[in-house]
Amino acid sequence: MGRAIGSRYELDDEIGRGAFGAVWRGRVRATGEAVAIKVLLEEFAADADVVTRFLRERAALVGLNHRSLVRLRDLVVEGDILALVMQLVEGPDLKKYLAGRGRLEPDEAGLLVAEVAEGMAVAHSAGIVHRDIKPANVLLEQADGGLRPLLTDFGIARIADAPSVTRTHQVVGTPYYLAPEVVAGKKATPAADVYAAGIMLYELITGHPVFRGPDAVSVFRQHMNTIPERPAEIPQRLWPVIAAALVKEPEARPSAPVLAAQLRAAVGRSVDGPDGEPTHHLPIEARYGTLRLPPITGGGYPGAAGAASGTGAETPAGDVSMPTPASAAAGGPGSG
Repeated sequence: MGRAIGSRYELDDEIGRGAFGAVWRGRVRATGEAVAIKVLLEEFAADADVVTRFLRERAALVGLNHRSLVRLRDLVVEGDILALVMQLVEGPDLKKYLAGRGRLEPDEAGLLVAEVAEGMAVAHSAGIVHRDIKPANVLLEQADGGLRPLLTDFGIARIADAPSVTRTHQVVGTPYYLAPEVVAGKKATPAADVYAAGIMLYELITGHPVFRGPDAVSVFRQHMNTIPERPAEIPQRLWPVIAAALVKEPEARPSAPVLAAQLRAAVGRSVDGPDGEPTHHLPIEARYGTLRLPPITGGGYPGAAGAASGTGAETPAGDVSMPTPASAAAGGPGSG
């Protein structure tokens, strides 16, 4: 028998650990149904700001429902336990998939991010910002002989929003994907998620994020001051969509549903069709259907032992908690 977590669940095996706590493969005690359970650090369970926010937002978080979102089924707040009970996804995360396969074809990447953006749109309409869109937070579920993307970890957004967490744990996120306004110390809005989705799309096609550097400070400064140019790997048909997501002013970025629509319209399009008219080499059912990525032959996902269970665990190698990046980025234009 596993360890009890609250009155309704049991923990079986730990399958991931990150900055906010540990993720376990667990089950519903009454039915034996398998679930993923993220048990947060005790300091969060002892934080009145966090607990109050969780209780207040329980209905909104559990109510998020979209084919591109990992379903958050329950929030456990009992004694010194604070946990998120999630749909268990059997498959790797996108970061591990890329490590095993390499970069995606542009149209694959565009469709994948379109699906993620459609899930983001549902959360944004409920007033929830993810704050940490990146490949490690996109799980790939086995379906119809392929892998389909599911965005996970929206529940963590409510921890990150708690005043005591932002005061003592600083900024939650990964430097490569932080929007300029977040770097400047402003509150993350849906536009910050759109920016991160644009960074992720660039990375899926090129194999690396837009901005790189020897340390977080240099990356912050580039987010603030550098306008990226189109690399050769990204086709012209997709670049205007990516560039719009990456503009420095959050109010000038497209919304998540607009981003998704723009990507679905752009994938497979040729800009040099007959008589100058754009043509598509992808049928409409492919452009507006559900993406299926091919599994890697032999199932070789580097470092996937345990994490491939689809947990939504944070990835420590890429994540940092940083005190006020605004001060780190204060070098001003041209300093990065």
